[in-house]
Amino acid sequence: MLIAPSILSADFGNLARDVRAICDGGCDLVHVDVMDGHFVPNLTIGPVVVSSVAKIASKPLDIHLMVENNSFFVDLFAPLKPKYISFHIEEEKHPHRLIQKIRGLDISPAIVLNPHTPPEAIEFLLEDVDMVLLMSVNPGFGGQKFIPSVLEKIKRLKALIEIKNPNCLIEIDGGISDKNIESLKEAGADVVVAGSFVYNNPNGINSAIESLKI
Repeated sequence: MLIAPSILSADFGNLARDVRAICDGGCDLVHVDVMDGHFVPNLTIGPVVVSSVAKIASKPLDIHLMVENNSFFVDLFAPLKPKYISFHIEEEKHPHRLIQKIRGLDISPAIVLNPHTPPEAIEFLLEDVDMVLLMSVNPGFGGQKFIPSVLEKIKRLKALIEIKNPNCLIEIDGGISDKNIESLKEAGADVVVAGSFVYNNPNGINSAIESLKI
């Protein structure tokens, strides 16, 4: 299992320290939640802050756009050369065009599905993306409880991926902990995003990350 801790749960007064801590602690990706206050009811960080994160991080960035006007935000963050840029299918009118744009920038394109969106909605996009991110909470805020029905959704998505694009990864975001990581692995998840569980873990960041690597 690949681990992508979300810096949304970091202490932004000590952001450099907390980014280094997850990288030194064995994470595989640094998950960056970009929210615009329109697509979701929260406002987070822009390219100035993420540029500083990119300089500090020793692991690749995984940028998750929760925004309107995806193409504009892709242009903002592409110069930072993240590994992935993911966008919500619910917001994008021309997903093929945006996928081609992201790949043309030498970045791996990924699609995000909200909890209510069925995996079949992106069946004809699977051959063109490198990862699908399934939200296991409603996007916008950290610290929410995992939605159990996402486990069945992972299985349905996995079946489609095996037919369309076996190299495509499945990432899960929201309410991840050592209590549900085995179920996620069994369902077919490849990558998990964990924020509060990693940063607020009483046993420390290293122990939290290690407990998810099954």
